[in-house]
Amino acid sequence: MMRVCLFALTLGLYAPSAWADEGAFDGAEVIFLGEIHDNPAHHARQAALVAELKPVALVFEMLSNAQAAAIQPEDLADQARLAETLEWADGGWPDFAMYYPIFQAASDAAVFGAALPREEAREVGDAPLAKVFGASAGFYGLDENLPPQIQAAREQLQMAAHCDSLPADMLPKMVDIQRLRDARLAETALEAFSIHGGPVVVITGNGHARTDWGAPALVAMAAPEVRVAALGQGEADSAPEGTFDLVETTDAVERDDPCTAFAAPDPDAD
Repeated sequence: MMRVCLFALTLGLYAPSAWADEGAFDGAEVIFLGEIHDNPAHHARQAALVAELKPVALVFEMLSNAQAAAIQPEDLADQARLAETLEWADGGWPDFAMYYPIFQAASDAAVFGAALPREEAREVGDAPLAKVFGASAGFYGLDENLPPQIQAAREQLQMAAHCDSLPADMLPKMVDIQRLRDARLAETALEAFSIHGGPVVVITGNGHARTDWGAPALVAMAAPEVRVAALGQGEADSAPEGTFDLVETTDAVERDDPCTAFAAPDPDAD
């Protein structure tokens, strides 16, 4: 039944309001706080909400299990020390100064890492998703293919996210990796909840925080008794893709055109 509900949400047959009020978090036990990774205002908002929600556990998309386990209480009191402990500079994420206030806002919370292990990502395409993920794959729908309409929509989003520059035969693999990331986030959030109770706050990108087919939908699939809510954060009055229980927007960040990296060199250039 939960899989039917997930796919109905995805198809837009029903969905929570994308512009609900802040009461959307009332009573929620697992709360996903989405972001555009390089927008400082989004991280400031996450930190403010974490301070307000007082979670007993924080789950970070940006951290591995090993990184989260390495954190010591004394690390949390020093930004540079925590960044060094996490080897943040090697992770490819934006400046740690944007994320550190989130840790500070819930310094007593248990920290969990939900990053997809590289060895799992490398297996995608060579083995079924259920085998790559492990024994609990069926709880998150990874033992079944997506409906064709949903698969096509997700492949189209991957193509757009990569500036229409990916070979078509890579798109199914990209979607599979996204599904694995969603499932790891959902499973880690539920692990944190089972150990510590709620609320659990998950810090992640908007794409994983969407309630129609992201990690919140997989939490609902695996544990429908757990109350879930999600925030999406957009820019310049443009809402993020997908559905959320609460959507907020900020000014856009000035950034280089991400498609420049995909552009073919000009053969006539000097």
